[in-house]
Formats: sequence, structure tokens, C-alpha cells
Amino acid sequence: MQNFLRQHHFRNALFLLLAFGCTYSITATSITANAAASESTVTIKDAWVRPTSPGQEVGAAYMTFLSTKDTTLISVESDVTKSVEIHSMSMQNGIMKMRMMNTLPLAAGKPYKLAPGGYHLMLFDLKKPLSAGAQVNFILTFKDKNKVEFKQSIKVPVQSSAEAAATTDLPNH
Repeated sequence: MQNFLRQHHFRNALFLLLAFGCTYSITATSITANAAASESTVTIKDAWVRPTSPGQEVGAAYMTFLSTKDTTLISVESDVTKSVEIHSMSMQNGIMKMRMMNTLPLAAGKPYKLAPGGYHLMLFDLKKPLSAGAQVNFILTFKDKNKVEFKQSIKVPVQSSAEAAATTDLPNH
């Protein structure tokens, strides 16, 4: 009887080990595949965050996206705030209008420039002022047309628009 119980427990332990191992293997493979998809799908360049003043609770980030496939930016997270929103700005009847966008569709091969006076990322309820020379971490979540989500992490320098213009092709605002 004792031998039977030992074999029974051994089989249960082996089953759990194999089940966990397979789950871990599948998850690790999915994460690796998604990371590879993000690296080859969306290129992010000319990224910068505008410095803020003490007491200022809102900031802005700018960058250029170039995607090799039709994909959509669906969310953004940052270590300096709990809330990041995608915004657009446009002139309507002589009045500058800003609106929140739930997503930002990216057409394959077409660069999308987030710049002052246009599309940008708004950082709300900043945890502390953003000082020139600091770095801000972002995690951007994209979804392709097959509904596969992938994340891309970037470190973005905090710098003035003049500094950004000197290192990118942005106009000086």
C-alpha cells in the first residue's frame, strides 16, 4: 500500500512539473516572439520629453514612429506618472483644439511624428518635476491587424525643444 501511495504522489508531482514546465515554455516563447515582433515592426526615433517646472503636474513627450506593418498604438505607460494619454492638436477657426485619442493607427511605411503643436503624449499627475538631463521610461503597447499585442520599452531624455531640434529634425518651437 505504501509503495502504491508513493507511486501515486510521484505521478502527481511529475504531472504538475510537466504541466508547469509546458506552460512556462509556451509563455516564454510567446514573450520572445512578441519582443521580436516589436523590434522588427515599429521603430521609434527622435524621442524627447519637455522639462517641467516645480509644481507643474502635466508634461509632454514627443517621438517619431515608423512601422513596417499596419499597427496601432493602444496604450502608453511611464514611470513618472500613472496616466499617459495620446493627444492631437489642430487649429479650427483660429482656435487651437486638443483632443484625447484612444489609439493611434500607424500605416506601414508612413512616419508618424509626435511633435509640439501636433500629436503628442500627455503625462498627467507627474510624480515629480521633469528636469533636463533626466530619463523617462515608457512602455508602449501596440496591436497589429491580427490583434496580436506587443510591447516596446524605451528610455527618453528630458530636454528642451532647442536641444531636441539640435539632435533631431524637429523644428524649434
